[in-house]
Amino acid sequence: MRVAAILLAAGVGRRFSATTASPVAKQYLTLGGRPIIRHAADALIPHVDLLQPVGDTAALAEALHGLDTLPPVAGGATRQESVRAGLEALDRLPPSQRPDLVLVHDGARPYVPAEVTQGVIAALATHPGAIPAVRVADTLKRGHDGVIAATVPRDDLYRAQTPQGFRFALLRDLHRGAAALDATDDAALLETAGHAVALVPGSEDNIKLTYEEDLMRLERLIGPTLLPRTGIGYDVHAFAENRPLIICGITVPHDRGLAGHSDADVGIHALCDAIYGALAEGDIGRHFPPSQNEWKDADSARFLVHAGQRIRDRGGMLVNADVTLICERPKIGPHSEAMRQRLADLLEVGIDRISVKATTSERLGFTGREEGIACTASATVLVP
Repeated sequence: MRVAAILLAAGVGRRFSATTASPVAKQYLTLGGRPIIRHAADALIPHVDLLQPVGDTAALAEALHGLDTLPPVAGGATRQESVRAGLEALDRLPPSQRPDLVLVHDGARPYVPAEVTQGVIAALATHPGAIPAVRVADTLKRGHDGVIAATVPRDDLYRAQTPQGFRFALLRDLHRGAAALDATDDAALLETAGHAVALVPGSEDNIKLTYEEDLMRLERLIGPTLLPRTGIGYDVHAFAENRPLIICGITVPHDRGLAGHSDADVGIHALCDAIYGALAEGDIGRHFPPSQNEWKDADSARFLVHAGQRIRDRGGMLVNADVTLICERPKIGPHSEAMRQRLADLLEVGIDRISVKATTSERLGFTGREEGIACTASATVLVP
């Protein structure tokens, strides 16, 4: 029997984004040094002959680079449309390569015990469909207007998981005829059509990343033991005529810019040093020597992207970063939120992990005389 798996990655994860303000779709967040969806793919590949990714084709190609998969296909506006896109892509294969069985798996479920997938495939020998599920253990309440409306009996209730498995031709045909339906999972299509769907044991560890606390649980399951490290950075640049003033990746209106080999972004430079220090990897000058013309007038955003990538390459994560700018002028407050967002985007983390604030030196020293801007930064990372 030839088995294929459709790996779904077209969702935007609204519930996750609402709690984290992450600019990165949850399935592409890094977990244990690799994208979450790559963990999901790695969990499926040993059990299938074909893996069909569905979603943002460019993002999938990058996240799954090096894995033996079919070319990604674009997803649809709904889960149902995305599954059908995967089924149709599999159906376009030469007849000798088309699967007999197909699994459908959420790209945001990175930790699937092998026995769960094996159990689903085994159940398809006697049933046209099978899903992993976990019995509901908690008492269930139905609520209305903030109060309990009823207690729901939990007998015979299960929490459905993925990968769900089906006879390929059956699921393909049901999807082609189900355009008017809005099924939340593929088993519902079989149920509606009167087909029996087997329940096989799922796993409490088969977590779908939905909220930020799910990410912490998954980190404990997948990642190695991570240890906290803190680094401190400091930078200073003198004011210079005829240059834009760029701080923390944002162009700030001012009558002067800062002097330096690159764009002299004092905030990013200090933060890079803090990150490199936390990783014990030297300072910004080691990675981007000012003696090299390549970095003359360079956008310092490139430096911070590199520092963030070094955290991921080490299998770690940024816990938080705190940047303090020291100057009399310009006023940083009106720009601090834009700076936070820019730094968060460059580091591929939520804005809640980034702090940008400012102070003066009470007119003392070179910053007090408005000769330049200084910056201190700290960064805490978790690394193996």
